[in-house]
Amino acid sequence: MARTERDLVLALRAELAGIDPARDCDREAEWLGLEMDLPGRWRDATLARLAVRLARQAGEVGRPGDILAPTAAFDWPNRAEHCRMAWLRGRFLSHGSLSLANGRAHLELVVSPEEAPVLAGWLDDAGMPPSWRVRRGRGVVTLKSAETVQLLLRRIGAGASLLELETRQVARTLRGELNRVINAESANLIRTVRAAGRQLEAIAALTADGRLAEEPPTVRAVAAARRETPEATLGELADRLAIHRSAVQRALDRIERLAFA
Repeated sequence: MARTERDLVLALRAELAGIDPARDCDREAEWLGLEMDLPGRWRDATLARLAVRLARQAGEVGRPGDILAPTAAFDWPNRAEHCRMAWLRGRFLSHGSLSLANGRAHLELVVSPEEAPVLAGWLDDAGMPPSWRVRRGRGVVTLKSAETVQLLLRRIGAGASLLELETRQVARTLRGELNRVINAESANLIRTVRAAGRQLEAIAALTADGRLAEEPPTVRAVAAARRETPEATLGELADRLAIHRSAVQRALDRIERLAFA
C-alpha cells in the first residue's frame, strides 16, 4: 500500500536523522545545526535520539540529562561544503517542516528574525534560492520550488525517501500531461463532430435544391468525401482527395455559406 504524504515526510525525516556522519567536523556541524534549545523539540523522539548521539560523540554529555544546547555560531563562509550540508541537515530536522499536500513541495525553516536573512543568503549562495519573511515574531525561510526542495533534501543526505518523492511527482506530472492531452483531443473531437454535422446538413440542403451540382468540381468532391466519411478531419479529407487542407476548408466554408445564407 502506498504511503500517505505525511508518512513519506516522516520516513524522510527518519532517514535524515539516521545518518551517522563519518567526519568529526560534520557531526559537530550537525550538532550546531540542531540547536536543541527549546523544550518542545525534545518531544520529537527521533530528534531527541539524534541529539543525544551527536552530543555524546562530541563529548558534550555523559548522560541524556546533561545535554546542553550548543551556543557557538556556525561559520558558514569558512566551512567545507560537507560541513555546511551537515549543518543544514540539523537545521532542517530541528527547525524545518515539509509539506507535500496536493502534489506541491513546500519547505520552511523557522528561525530567529535575525537569522532568517542570513540563512536565506547562505541558501542562495548554495544554489537553492529561498524567500524569507517575519511571521508572528519568527523568521521563516521558505522553499516552494519542487526542484529546489528536492535539491536541498538530496544535498543534506536524503536517499530512498527522496527517490519515492521524486517518483510520485514524476507520476503526477505524467498524469497531468496525459489528462491535458486527452482533454485537448476530446475537445478537438467534439469540434470536429459538430462541424461535420453542420456541413452534412448544408450538403443535404444544397443537394435537395440542386445547387450543389452547380458548384466547381473541388467543392462537389469535398462534399462527396464528407458524406462518405462524416468522422474524418480536414487533414484526412485532404489526404483522401490529394488536395491541400486549406482547399478543403474553403470548400466546406463555401458549402455552409451557401446553405445557411
